[in-house]
Amino acid sequence: MHRIGFDRDTYIRLQSEHIAQRRAQFGGKLYLEFGGKLVDDLHASRVLPGFTPDNKIVMLKELADEVEIIVAVNAKDFARRKVRADMGTTYDDEVLRQIDELRERGLFVGSVVITQWTDDNKAAHEVKSRFEKLGITVYRHFPIPGYPSNVSRIVSEEGYGANEYIRTSRDLVVVTAPGPGSGKMATCLSQLYHDHKRGIESGYAKWETFPIWNLPLDHPVNIAYEAATADLDDVNMIDPFHLEAYGLKTVNYNRDVEIFPVLNRLFERILGASPYKSPTDMGVNMAGMSICDDGACREASEQEVIRRYYKALVAEKKQGSEPVQSARIGLLMGRLGLERADRPVVRPALELAESTGAPAAAIELEDGRIVLGKTSPLLGCSSAMLLNALKLLAGIDPDVKLLARESIEPIQRLKTADLGSRNPRLHTDEVLIALAVSANGDENARLALAQLGALRGCDVHESVILGSVDEGIFRALGIQVTTEPVYATKSLYRKK
Repeated sequence: MHRIGFDRDTYIRLQSEHIAQRRAQFGGKLYLEFGGKLVDDLHASRVLPGFTPDNKIVMLKELADEVEIIVAVNAKDFARRKVRADMGTTYDDEVLRQIDELRERGLFVGSVVITQWTDDNKAAHEVKSRFEKLGITVYRHFPIPGYPSNVSRIVSEEGYGANEYIRTSRDLVVVTAPGPGSGKMATCLSQLYHDHKRGIESGYAKWETFPIWNLPLDHPVNIAYEAATADLDDVNMIDPFHLEAYGLKTVNYNRDVEIFPVLNRLFERILGASPYKSPTDMGVNMAGMSICDDGACREASEQEVIRRYYKALVAEKKQGSEPVQSARIGLLMGRLGLERADRPVVRPALELAESTGAPAAAIELEDGRIVLGKTSPLLGCSSAMLLNALKLLAGIDPDVKLLARESIEPIQRLKTADLGSRNPRLHTDEVLIALAVSANGDENARLALAQLGALRGCDVHESVILGSVDEGIFRALGIQVTTEPVYATKSLYRKK
C-alpha cells in the first residue's frame, strides 16, 4: 500500500494562516508570486504522498472572495510552441485550461500578462488576439535592457514604467504561470512600481513549494526538486543571507540567492526600504510543517528522481541531444545511492523483453504486485499489460480472454487495410474501446473495466519508448510511466 506522508488538511490550515500574516505585514495589496504549478501540481503529489494535485487551489478557495489571479506567460514560449510536458499542452492552450480550471473552482482570474513582448513576435500577436476574442483581458510587459542588474533603469519610466499597468480589483493578487521563465517575479515588481507611483500601498511575497526551506539540503524531497529542474540548472543551497541574519540554516535555490541583492536594491528604490533580509524571508511555504511521515516522502522522492532520470534519457534520445540533463540527474541519483533497478518495475520489464526478444512492460499495483505484458501478434505490450492488470484486480482467471480473437481481428483489418497503419497490434485506446463494447454483454469485461480507477498512481516501465497514443492514455489514467531510451523500430521518421 502507498503510505501517506503529507497531511493535506494541516497544510491548508497553516498555509492560509501564514498568507494572512504576510498580508497584515504590508497592510495593503499583496502580490503573491506563485512558484511551481497552481493547477495540477503533479510533482508535489508524487514526492509528498497525500498532497493532492489541487491542494493549492483548495487552499485559495478559503480566500476566494479576496483573491484575484493574474496568469503570466512569456511571449517567446508562444513563438517556440513550448509544451507543458506532463499535460502535453502548448502554453497558449495551457493558459486557457488553467483559467477554465480556476473559474470552475470559483476563483477569479482577472487578466493575462504576456511578458517579454516584442512587436515582431507574430505568434504572440495571434495569441493575444485569440485571448481577447475569448473575453480575456490581456496586458503586455516588455524586455528591459540590462535586466536584472541595471537597477536605476529598471526602476524608471524606461523600465517598469513602460509596462502596461495591470488593473486589479482585489487585495490578494496571485501571479501564476504555465511554467518556469514566464516572468512572474518581474510582473509583481512592475506592479509594485506602478502602485507606488499611484500612492497605493502594496507588498510582495513568494509562494514557492520547492525546495522546502526547513528540510535538510540533502533530503530526497529537495533533491527531487533539483532533478525536476535539471534543465534550468537549478541547484539547492544553504541561504547565506538567512544564515547571516538569523544564524539559521535554511534551503533555497541558486537563482533566488543570486538575485536577492538585486531584489533588495529594487525594493529599496521602489518602497524606500527592503522588507526582507533573505530569500527565505520572502517565502510563505508551509509544506515542510505538513509532512507527517518523513520516510514515506523520502521513498516517494527517490522514486521521482529515477523517473526524472528516465524522462531525461528519453528526451535526449528523441532530440538527438547530448546527455547533459540525464548526467546531472545521474549525479543526484549517486548522492542518494540509487540505481535504475531501484525502480521496482524496471527489472521485470527488461527481463521479459530479453526472454521474448520483443518489447515488454511491467506495472506495479498499489499492493506491490507486479503484472507483466508482452508483445503478441494481436496486442502491443502496453495493451497486454493493461488487460492483465485489470484481470488480476477484478479476480478474473489469468487464462480468460477478455477480448476474443474474433473481436480483435476486424479492428486489425480496419487499421491496416483501410487506415494504412503498418502496425496491426492494438494500442491501449483501441483495447479499452473494445473492452467497453464487450462489457455490454460480457460480465468479465464489465468487471475488468470497473477496475480502471485502481490503476491511478501506479508505476509502469517499458523496454521501448512509448508511442504518442499509449503515452496519452497512460497520462489520462494517471499512470506514471518510464521507458528505456530505445525505439521499438529503426524508422527514421517519428510521429509526434
